[in-house]
Amino acid sequence: MTELPQPPNQPPTPSGYGHLPGPPQQGYGPVPQGANPYAQQPAYPPQPPTVAQQPVGPHGPGSGPGGTAPKKKLKLLVAASVAAVLVLGGVGYAALSGDDEDPKPVAQEPADAKPSGSPSVDKGDGNGSGKGSDIPTDLNEGRKPGEDKALWLKTAKMEGPGAGIPAKGLWVVGDAVVKTVDKSVIGYGVSDGKEKWKIDLRTEICGLTGQTTPDGKTVMVVKNADGSNCNQTKLIDLKAGKEGWTKEVVMEGPFKEASSATISLDGDTFALAWLGGHGAYRLSTGDKLFSDAGPEGCKPMTYAAGNNKMIAVALCLDADKTIEIQDADPNTGKKTWSYRLPKGYEVNAVYSVSPTVIDIGNRDTKGRAILVLDEKGQKRNTLSGEGKFVVNCGGTSSSEGLQNCGNSAVDADTVYLAAGDESTGSEIVAFDLGTGKVKWRTKAGDKKVLVPLNAANGQLTAYRASITGEPGEIVSFPAGGGDPKTLLKLPSGTSARIEGSFLTSQSAAYADGRFFLSVTRLFGENKEEKLLMAFGK
Repeated sequence: MTELPQPPNQPPTPSGYGHLPGPPQQGYGPVPQGANPYAQQPAYPPQPPTVAQQPVGPHGPGSGPGGTAPKKKLKLLVAASVAAVLVLGGVGYAALSGDDEDPKPVAQEPADAKPSGSPSVDKGDGNGSGKGSDIPTDLNEGRKPGEDKALWLKTAKMEGPGAGIPAKGLWVVGDAVVKTVDKSVIGYGVSDGKEKWKIDLRTEICGLTGQTTPDGKTVMVVKNADGSNCNQTKLIDLKAGKEGWTKEVVMEGPFKEASSATISLDGDTFALAWLGGHGAYRLSTGDKLFSDAGPEGCKPMTYAAGNNKMIAVALCLDADKTIEIQDADPNTGKKTWSYRLPKGYEVNAVYSVSPTVIDIGNRDTKGRAILVLDEKGQKRNTLSGEGKFVVNCGGTSSSEGLQNCGNSAVDADTVYLAAGDESTGSEIVAFDLGTGKVKWRTKAGDKKVLVPLNAANGQLTAYRASITGEPGEIVSFPAGGGDPKTLLKLPSGTSARIEGSFLTSQSAAYADGRFFLSVTRLFGENKEEKLLMAFGK
């Protein structure tokens, strides 16, 4: 690597940027027609579950500590995405300088909640009927002594296009676990899987967020009546199972139509971004707060929000088209600080808004780093440690946005990343945000992967999954690392086979002693397919 150039109008800082080999493609291909949808998928390297922060958590996606709801309510979304592997060790970090070159290699040093009751198993078909010709009659057949239970399984039988039927999103709000399925939003009882409510949106969902307000409200973007434009926003009450207001977005910028949009939400403000435009709106009313489509300066392309804070990723209209990170007032969009990235670097993910933890990369040189900024927008450090870190995210140009992605969890002073080879998270590494150095690391174990789920007060909750058809478990790591405590030991037998088949494309959430797994897309071949599964005591 060569020296990293000094960002414009910014003082030198004591550490630079790491190196990233080219991003490998990941994940399984489609399951062949006629294949058993519950069969264990082939051995790894599969796509590891990719985690991004979910609703009703204390912080919301990427928000950091002190958020909007009790910590035990934190949920995490597993998003399928192209992955890149961040090498934080070996080839290390260089100090920022004024050279117009890229980094040179330098040496571097190397909650236990229980559910209320254990209901009977509901086999389900995705519509609350409890039927399905290919569904096992006993999900807990083969369960061993000491193992917890599979509570219920929901399936769906739908006909769809060759690309399949979207089933994104997974929210746990109150006594309901919520999924989108095609053009509907469905709430199921957390304890028994029975359908509690269903909202038929009657049009395609083209943008959603894992974030909610403390009382369970969120925003979705849907297409207009003729399906030509993703310009309709809807308030969805996930707790009550009702629609609120619907507003049309007046699109500004070079493009007046969009096929998708990303959403970031915090407090009474939500921000939308689409190709060539953005805007921020009042959650309670849907009214517009601000946008800036002007031709001068550094103009926001998209936003990330959480913990009563919002930041913008802005494109600067200079000769180098550099990227700037800005804070943004949630009511006016005005900035009080900015941090200019070096030439050629872009933002790939925002793992946390407060504290601010950002993944950046250079498409040309493949240089990459995870950057930590302080409350004034100054660089604290970049993470430095041995290993390859799977950091899945779509970047600013992706409909997945910057927040709902990534094998990570963040609390007040620590970021937890999944590490391993180029496709699996075979260990978790905890980094100190104050120093950028490794605090502790732990291996998943033989033929297992670890997925960070929830971080609070220095403790990490994670999903430890098997890659060989054995059952997984939910574990909690103490603040100093070391041996984890098992919170849920998922059952063997029939349940484990179904659990393993979720590893190809999944969302996951752990809340109040229950663990939920769901798919993010259905094949839509008019056959029974798994949709959502719950585990508990």
